[in-house]
Amino acid sequence: MIEIEGLTKIYGSYVAVSDLSFRVEAGEVLGLVGPNGAGKTTTLRCLTGIIPPARGEIRICGHSLCSDPVAAKRGLAFMPDEPRLFDYLTVREHLQFTARIYGVHDFQARADALLEELELKEKGNALPAELSRGMKQKLVIACGLLHSPSVLLFDEPLTGLDPIGIRRMKSTILKRGREGAAIIISSHLLHLVEELCDRVLILNQGRKVIHGSLEEIQKTLPGLRADTTLEEMFLRITGHADDGTAMK
Repeated sequence: MIEIEGLTKIYGSYVAVSDLSFRVEAGEVLGLVGPNGAGKTTTLRCLTGIIPPARGEIRICGHSLCSDPVAAKRGLAFMPDEPRLFDYLTVREHLQFTARIYGVHDFQARADALLEELELKEKGNALPAELSRGMKQKLVIACGLLHSPSVLLFDEPLTGLDPIGIRRMKSTILKRGREGAAIIISSHLLHLVEELCDRVLILNQGRKVIHGSLEEIQKTLPGLRADTTLEEMFLRITGHADDGTAMK
């Protein structure tokens, strides 16, 4: 479970995230969306402890990220939009290194299963320079999943993947949700969010604009068709609709 209460992040005089509160239950997939600069990546980085909030409370699996950071971080995995890998470690050595950090004792079996699932089995001895952008992304996700975290944070997880890889990655994310992980997906691919997510949180200028299921969001926007897409709702909510119906 993820619990956020009053999260605020300030850079000098610029408020990147303001008084943000929400929860993600076990087994729930939340879509975090918003225009560029809305505060999505800042929010994710605060949730992982990469950057400290100015104020607010963050709890991961019941552990406070402020007062009990090690326990909180053991329960999560963050998959950033830009893969950060070690130039001189092979694919399998990345997994082995991650296993040592998290104390994963059945490393071999877990690594083999993830390499198979993410179609990296044939690249086990390859260095990052030998991998495509999509394969690097899959390696980062394999490392994140290795210790079976209860909280998964994805920032643009489909970047660089081909259509087959996209399909497999969606299956991987949904599988973890069914197994009980609390998941946040930040993406500009609104059709992906619509397909995978149980609920959607829309940020604009660092503030929560709306939060709920697609059905709940649609009820707050009068005059929409029954088949209105998340993209149409998003454009209207963020003031970019071209039909004069933008939210005031």
